[in-house]
Amino acid sequence: MDPTLAPFDRRRLRRHRDRAAADLAAHDFLFQDVAGRLAERLADFSRRFERALDLGCHGGELGDALRATGKIDRLVQCDLSPAMVRRAMRADAPVLVADEEALPFAPERFDLVTSNLALHWVNDLPGSLLQIRHSLKPDGLFLAALFGAGTLVELRDALAEAESETEGGARPHVAPLPELRDAAGLLQRAGFALPVADHEFIRVTYADPFRLLADLRGMGETSVLVSGGTLTRRSLARAAEIYAERHAGEDGRIPASFRILFLAGWAPHESQQKALRPGSATSRIADALGTQERPLKSSGED
Repeated sequence: MDPTLAPFDRRRLRRHRDRAAADLAAHDFLFQDVAGRLAERLADFSRRFERALDLGCHGGELGDALRATGKIDRLVQCDLSPAMVRRAMRADAPVLVADEEALPFAPERFDLVTSNLALHWVNDLPGSLLQIRHSLKPDGLFLAALFGAGTLVELRDALAEAESETEGGARPHVAPLPELRDAAGLLQRAGFALPVADHEFIRVTYADPFRLLADLRGMGETSVLVSGGTLTRRSLARAAEIYAERHAGEDGRIPASFRILFLAGWAPHESQQKALRPGSATSRIADALGTQERPLKSSGED
């Protein structure tokens, strides 16, 4: 991708993660939750994975969950942030600083590549998925979770309306995120076989919008949009009012919605199932349904 067109400032993202690393345990509930969900999905596979990569490892939440499944033998963890890498260090796993946009690994290095809520900040997601596929051995598995469209929709709307009122126009402050319908297509575009994409919603409640913003900062997940700019105090205060007016429950707490996209795909291998060629079927759908097959009428027939 042309650097001048990149929507995200990756250097700012590194600074955000570095700053968040020291107190991550107080804010990592979402990383922990989704790591558990990814581990459950991995546990459903009957095979073991000799060498696995945790890409964008944060504080090592997914690595811990993967080890508990008993499905992996060796794990490598990497993150854009040196401070996060230090936090993720465990006695039994190598760690390194690496950028999700420029993977330093040799082709066909891993049997499994996983990622927990890190890839949504990648400027060229199709390009990163292609690099991931190249790093997998044939029949290797890619399993990831990332934020999808609909995440923080309440905050997005409140910020946009508040800034329009106070500043006469709104700039984006919540990152654009992929739709579920696009996710499997991205995997296919990157060359993955048997791609699957689904989603789950996680809703969290807070005493007020400022507690939500504190958690986002504590996770290293505040905006790194190049075009976003900085919110004024007046706009932020008005956004908090709008958020509470529109979304607060009877108990006064406000909700925050997180839509998690789960992606799975395999590096191609000759042993995998393949679609039949058109016309090669040996049985009729009508027979399977127990009905009669009738030819379609041509145009103009009564």
